[in-house]
Amino acid sequence: MIRDFIHLLRPQQWVKNGIVLAGLIFSGNAVHADLALAALAATGLFCLLSSTIYIINDITDAEADRRHPVKASRPIASGRVRVSSALALAVVLGVVSLALSYLLDRDFFFLALAYVALSLTYSFFLKHIVIIDVMSIAAGFVLRAVAGAVIIHVEFSGWLLIASFLLALFLGFGKRRHELILLENDSSQHRRILAKYNSYFLDQLIGVVTPAVLVCYLIYVISPEVEHKLGTPYLYLTTPFVIYGIFRYLYLIHLEEKGGSPTHLLLTDRPILLTVLLWLTTAFLLLYIF
Repeated sequence: MIRDFIHLLRPQQWVKNGIVLAGLIFSGNAVHADLALAALAATGLFCLLSSTIYIINDITDAEADRRHPVKASRPIASGRVRVSSALALAVVLGVVSLALSYLLDRDFFFLALAYVALSLTYSFFLKHIVIIDVMSIAAGFVLRAVAGAVIIHVEFSGWLLIASFLLALFLGFGKRRHELILLENDSSQHRRILAKYNSYFLDQLIGVVTPAVLVCYLIYVISPEVEHKLGTPYLYLTTPFVIYGIFRYLYLIHLEEKGGSPTHLLLTDRPILLTVLLWLTTAFLLLYIF
């Protein structure tokens, strides 16, 4: 039973909330213990808030999940956890997380509240609107990134925000493509919005978003403003890792038909995992050592 409730929280998805730490890392403040602790606390709260949303999604999607080849094993869809118990857990997690967010920082609280509102709107309405469904998910990533900057009282780069939004779009459209291929003719029965997509259209969207992500990131790392603010002209050295990571992901979704869970790929695909670690290491060395 305990394992089922842990599964309900989807802790493996918490890695997505690492974007909350982007403001800390790219502002050069990771060496300040008080700011680092505040950013880590904010990340932890977003982990709890995202788990709250996952539980609500599992409740609302339980019927469709029972017809899904993978999601049918989820605790609520399989009947191992009752809806009433799951709903009670979601309410407790949500209330406690928002209360702690308010105690941590009032501005951060409003961003956390906006994230919850957006996520709930997505769960009940926006996920049924073509293109807007993926854009809503991407907007959630931007809110988390901004919250990470707000909690340590630094200004977040506009270019980095745009790059984060576009990267989330890239991953979201890749996930939709994988779902279409995996579920084939039954895709719309498992996720209604998939009836509005086809693989060609999604390939076109991915083809537009991919270069946009790279261009925004390149502009960010060579920006004179960023160079002056961070004290290093060499941040562009992180670019090869970003390019390879995106190309590797494209390879996985197009040739190996993966991409249903970007988080799973991050944790299990060794080339992508190594690329992320090298990117983080290089960025840290350039920002804090050299």
